[in-house]
Amino acid sequence: MNAIKSSYCGSVALAAALGLSVAACGGGSAVAQTPPAFALSSADLAGGTFSNQFVLNGLGCSGSNVSPELRWSNVPAGTKSLALQVYDPDAPTGSGLWHWTVYDIPATASGLAQGAGNDASKLPAGAFGGSNDFQDTGVNGGNGKYGGPCPPQGDQSHHYVFTLYALAVDRVNVAASIPATGTPALFGFVLRKGLGPALLGTATLTATYAKP
Repeated sequence: MNAIKSSYCGSVALAAALGLSVAACGGGSAVAQTPPAFALSSADLAGGTFSNQFVLNGLGCSGSNVSPELRWSNVPAGTKSLALQVYDPDAPTGSGLWHWTVYDIPATASGLAQGAGNDASKLPAGAFGGSNDFQDTGVNGGNGKYGGPCPPQGDQSHHYVFTLYALAVDRVNVAASIPATGTPALFGFVLRKGLGPALLGTATLTATYAKP
């Protein structure tokens, strides 16, 4: 009997090493499985910095202002929509600077194509570009469009934080009773706090840039 138990326990150990969920040898409890992490990445920012293609064209910068490709994986179960915000906490404004926002991305989407922030037709069906801190300046090609990095000359590298929110609501502004034209800070409050348990998870990606 002890030989049989020893053999069984060895099988349990092997299964656990392979990540399989099985009854434990002594108490009958299941081996815990850690779900894969919700993750955000970009082939265009793989080096952790912005090339000139993705830098603002204006305000003293001469980039092409193309929004980078983004991809994500392991979206939490129950997600009905996703929201993206891109923020520079290092901007010398007293409140940072919002560069890009996209709301109501369908849960079935797995990424945003390069240039999706420049052309609404490239966004997944139902998604829309929200306001950012380039509103009404025209420097980013129009309201609701991506505005690339352009920190002041002489500043240390700024950090540009891409945050993707997984939500258990279809339309974030409707769920929160705020206008679709609301500021990024207003949406940020709703996403981080106002929706409560309807926020299912976040994934982040940070890239840096300093003006040459």
